[in-house]
Amino acid sequence: MTDAMTDLRDGVRAAAVRLRDAGVTSADVDAVELAAHVLGIEASEVRRLMVLGGRTLPGTYAVLVDERASRVPLQHLTGRAHFRRLTLAVGPGVFVPRPETEVLVELALAEVDRVEARDAPRPVRLVDLCSGSGAIALSTKDERPGVEVRALELSPDAHAWAVANRDRLGLDVDLVQGDATLACFEDWAGAVDVVTINPPYIPVGAVPVDPEVRDHDPDVALYGGSEDGLAIPLAVARVAAGLLRPGGLVLVEHADSQGESLPRRLSATGEWVDVTDHPDLGGRPRVTTARRAG
Repeated sequence: MTDAMTDLRDGVRAAAVRLRDAGVTSADVDAVELAAHVLGIEASEVRRLMVLGGRTLPGTYAVLVDERASRVPLQHLTGRAHFRRLTLAVGPGVFVPRPETEVLVELALAEVDRVEARDAPRPVRLVDLCSGSGAIALSTKDERPGVEVRALELSPDAHAWAVANRDRLGLDVDLVQGDATLACFEDWAGAVDVVTINPPYIPVGAVPVDPEVRDHDPDVALYGGSEDGLAIPLAVARVAAGLLRPGGLVLVEHADSQGESLPRRLSATGEWVDVTDHPDLGGRPRVTTARRAG
């Protein structure tokens, strides 16, 4: 692709071929999203204009396609990631939220509804640990405004992205920088209804295959601190146990290879009952839920 103005339809089609040849599995979608970004319109409008014809792409489009072909994440190039109803600002230094995490939010919202139906009008309390960009905490607050939400993130960079997202979206979420393996929000100890956790869980020594993850997501958000990847998730779950009231629910995202090992390890602590694993939309093990023993 050249730096000259390019016909929209031809440019997007050529970009999709280029990205597909570079191993990008979402080549067609990414080519359209990059066009939408440089034109300042929605992806649906790009597709409409591709049919109508007559629109051109600036030379900056070719530059972005080159970067995407080198496996820079799409979200780093556009500066945004779509998550449930929200569009979040993301970039270097923060884990890009994934669609599979939306399953965790769906399960958390179902628990919020259950608690509200039982305990209304008391506000439900939710804590999000390892919050990253704030995707889980902010989505929960967006979809259930009555919930009191607090969130904790270790990385200063990721915390800054989360604060920027909260302020831009105007959502009332208490975002704190800190270590989720240590006691936190002690004024809420034993009084929280739901704790959500999307911790680093990749086994130490296991290198992600996708360059977008391996080369661009921060290590602090990826690696679980042990050969089985469960050291950090279990340490954060221990903190969750101190926050939850008896019967309160913890939800922990995990690798698809940990669908048996994480529930087994949680059950063995004696702190949890009703330990259950749930699949993501692709049918792979993805989220373990457990209730605080009474």
